[in-house]
Amino acid sequence: MSVKRKRFRVEQAMGEVVMAEPEAAGGDDLGPMHREIMAELRSIRAQMAAAPAQRTADSVDAVVAREVAETHKMLETYRAQVEQCEKLKVELDLIHDAISRTKREIAVLHGKSFNGEEMAKVNGELGAVVGGTEQATQQILEAVEAIDQAASALANNVTPDQQRRLSEDIQERVVSIFEACNFQDLTGQRINKVMQTMKFIEQHINEMMNIWGGVDAIKTHVPPVVDTREGDARLLNGPKLDGDAGHASQDDIDAMFN
Repeated sequence: MSVKRKRFRVEQAMGEVVMAEPEAAGGDDLGPMHREIMAELRSIRAQMAAAPAQRTADSVDAVVAREVAETHKMLETYRAQVEQCEKLKVELDLIHDAISRTKREIAVLHGKSFNGEEMAKVNGELGAVVGGTEQATQQILEAVEAIDQAASALANNVTPDQQRRLSEDIQERVVSIFEACNFQDLTGQRINKVMQTMKFIEQHINEMMNIWGGVDAIKTHVPPVVDTREGDARLLNGPKLDGDAGHASQDDIDAMFN
């Protein structure tokens, strides 16, 4: 009859189960076979206790490896997004710089040309050119008319004294014509001032076009030119310059009547 082995408190607290070797009745030895069986049972129990811990460790390692891989993938995504943001920032900085430079050029034009004393001076110079030209033209026409009248009077039978007075009058009219022709010098000086202002404006406009890529880049945004003039205004193109196209020459006009 086997004897039930008593379990101590330490064994109960540790949760260990120790396979007790039953004792044979009367203290007889159960034999080596029994001891081997009990040893194998204890080994199996130890392996069964260690297997869940091993499986848990393997599962934790797999989860950690998967999370590390996902973290690396997320970091690569963030890194690519940061690079794109940096490129975008560079482009935005370039646009901001171009806008700032354009604003400075516009401010210079606005202050010194379009809305300043310079533009008022240009208007005054052009007005003076028109007024001076009209005055000189009127003076020349009056002198020529007086010369024509004096020449007609000389053709008649006049006294020597009248001839002398008519000759002096003609000379005075000729001098008056020479004086009136001085308007050309004044007109040239005034127009030169206007041209300097126009060159100043052109320089800053070219600078603004260079800021945005040059003339070739601006041409792609130029709208088509549409002539909205009607009637006679559509036919008036002003005097022709050398090399201008679209104007009829005198030979072309003569050929229409031949």
